[in-house]
Amino acid sequence: MAFLSGLSAFPITPSDRDGRVDTKALRRLIRRLCAAKVDSIGLLGSTGTYIYLTREERRAALAEALDEAGGQTPVVVGVGALRTDEAVKLAQDAKALGAAAGLLAAVSYTPLTEDEVFEHFSTVAREGGLPIVIYDNPGTTHFHFTPALVSRLAKVPGIVAIKNPTDKSEAIESHLAGQRSIVPEGFSIGYSGDWNATEAMIAGADTWYSVLAGILPEVCMKIVRASQTGDAAEARRLGAALTPIWDLFKQFSSLRVVYVLAELLDICRAELPRPILPLSAVAKRQIVEALERLPAGIFR
Repeated sequence: MAFLSGLSAFPITPSDRDGRVDTKALRRLIRRLCAAKVDSIGLLGSTGTYIYLTREERRAALAEALDEAGGQTPVVVGVGALRTDEAVKLAQDAKALGAAAGLLAAVSYTPLTEDEVFEHFSTVAREGGLPIVIYDNPGTTHFHFTPALVSRLAKVPGIVAIKNPTDKSEAIESHLAGQRSIVPEGFSIGYSGDWNATEAMIAGADTWYSVLAGILPEVCMKIVRASQTGDAAEARRLGAALTPIWDLFKQFSSLRVVYVLAELLDICRAELPRPILPLSAVAKRQIVEALERLPAGIFR
């Protein structure tokens, strides 16, 4: 089995208007994920707004999450930063605290070349001492990992997995097969993009890196387990039942929607980091209506 497999749930990082992390609310979120028995927790990913937090805030959030998880659920933590030396320090912090792996994106202001990204990732893996998951997130970084670059990085000691974006569901199977052919055995291949993840898991992906699972893990676990046991029909049925949520993710972004879901479900109330603004009352009403359209009992 790959180092990372199954469902990796990505919670928000609750904070107040001034960006101070609400550790009690974060612990509540982590507790829910552990109770649902997710396979790993993706702390401080894009949904966890890592890029808006200082090194000290990230370290404090990770310490709280790891303490709440109690060593029972592996924690993968975002270590991305604009500068290589900062990313190395974040990886070292994560290793010292006990994280299972670091999630590293090609964050940049100046567009990066493939050689620059290769050196960045290789340095963080080597000097950070923490297993690294490649985070291919062109929607925010505007950098896409080519097959050639993935193949090079997969051979670097300490780089153990990749979190791919998804586009068209019908292209996932061929993408997965192509990527399997260029990475070493045991290298974990996973996908984000929740609305296409069911097809990715049915196709044989190792991991679903899920935004929705960070707030509603139970139904996402059902999809993953159905896929893993070969029950594609049940996985697709559950995935299709979530269409109202997927449509909202596409319309407003998954980040904005899950903040509203956390409040509506009385899990926690958190402020988006500025300059991101909260959704309007009209948009929030759409989310309420979407929840009402979901089949009864789907979240249990």
